Amino acid sequence: MNGSGLSWRRGVVVVALVISAPACRKPSDAVKSDLKQAGYQLTAEDWFRASRSNEVSALKKFVSSGFHQDTRDAAGDTALHAAASTGAKDSADFLLDRGVAVDVKGADDRTPLMSAVLAGESAMTAWLLKQGASAAAKDKEDFTALMLAVRADKPGCVAELAPYSRDQLDAAILLAALEGHAKVIDTLTNYGASVYARMEDGRTPLMVAAQNGHVEAVKLLLEIGSSRLSMDTSGFTASQLAVEAGHLEIAALLDRDPLPDEIALESPEDVAKSMDAFVQSAYKETGAPETGSTAQTPSGPTVIPIEGATVSKIAATSEDSTDSAAQPPAANDARLPALAMRHYTERELPIQIRSVEGETATFEIMGAKHREVKIRTGDTIPNTPLVVVRMHRRIEDSKLSLGQPVEISVVEVKDSRNGASREWIVGLPSSSRDPVALIEDAATGRRYTAVAGQRFKSEDGGEFLISEVRPNQIVIKDLTSGAVSTLPLRGPRG
Repeated sequence: MNGSGLSWRRGVVVVALVISAPACRKPSDAVKSDLKQAGYQLTAEDWFRASRSNEVSALKKFVSSGFHQDTRDAAGDTALHAAASTGAKDSADFLLDRGVAVDVKGADDRTPLMSAVLAGESAMTAWLLKQGASAAAKDKEDFTALMLAVRADKPGCVAELAPYSRDQLDAAILLAALEGHAKVIDTLTNYGASVYARMEDGRTPLMVAAQNGHVEAVKLLLEIGSSRLSMDTSGFTASQLAVEAGHLEIAALLDRDPLPDEIALESPEDVAKSMDAFVQSAYKETGAPETGSTAQTPSGPTVIPIEGATVSKIAATSEDSTDSAAQPPAANDARLPALAMRHYTERELPIQIRSVEGETATFEIMGAKHREVKIRTGDTIPNTPLVVVRMHRRIEDSKLSLGQPVEISVVEVKDSRNGASREWIVGLPSSSRDPVALIEDAATGRRYTAVAGQRFKSEDGGEFLISEVRPNQIVIKDLTSGAVSTLPLRGPRG
């Protein structure tokens, strides 16, 4: 019995030893063993590797060992920066839940959002923005995430950041033109950046791209409506800036002789059709519904003038919106109809009136070689559909004369194809029409063209006036309250 009893007790002793052996190890030793089995060491280097690799289970073991979640690498970045740079959302989510700040500054004062952008992680960029990451934060170079995305040629990240960075879009397109990033330029214009943006010295994106020798960017900018005739504050065109910089191929592209249709007037119907096509094209690329077309009757036009129209009821200001980051408050906190500005266009012509003497005007036609022609009333401008209807002089307040009344010479021309007519002033650039904006009713998808001076109503009785149409916004006056507000250019995808 003693033998059998001893044997039983020994068995208990042996089992007890086997069970208690792991409990005798230090917790840190156990974590090290577990991490080793997972392929990691309890080091800062592997902490960052686990974060980049989206290994949340490993991160939890690090933290349970007492490893500090705010540990920095040699450059000064946190594990959240590392996760952001590889699109490791699970790691990032874990770190945010542990209290790591979404906008924690790392190397060069850059945030995790900026790390995602520089790595081209567009999905992570979108996710971080939804977690509250600031699109306005700046790094050591004073660059925001959007400007970093532009400089690094990351169009996918630009698309995610643009709705949160509307006040930066014009600066962004100028930077994209400087760098020659055509895809980024295309993306920015679809979210509200204007090809008519200007630097302090008056240079447009086209001028900047031409001056820096970026052929593809120049071609794209011309395709989407940039004017090759605009001048900077020193009176230079894009072509002249290209010549000065030695980019003769670009200068030839810009300085070619105009085609007959390029010296013509556009009817309101032509303008509406081309603007609508631009927006429709952008919608098709993203798979968005073609709301503007389907909102119309089958036999009616896709786009109609907003003059006299009735649009959806007044919408709350952006302060009441759930997307306040993407929709800055309107001026004067006014309430606006449910409208979105989708597109803007203006069109200068390669022709100017140099002088008028009696019934004869001297026109300068710009091209590979500028030439002058003298046209009398009733004559057609050579190689164009334009007929000179009349010439006269009148007194007008002018910005060039600081608002003082001056006498100006005016030439009225008419397009023989569509009946459209314009008045051109001697010494000023000639245009084919007034600046036009394309507005979309957010509730119905119905689209309208808008020019300064037009009036419209909202369904709830409001009456409004289009005070100004600018490249990046429309100024609207509420005729009932007198409040003035601005409708920013949001682009087809904004």
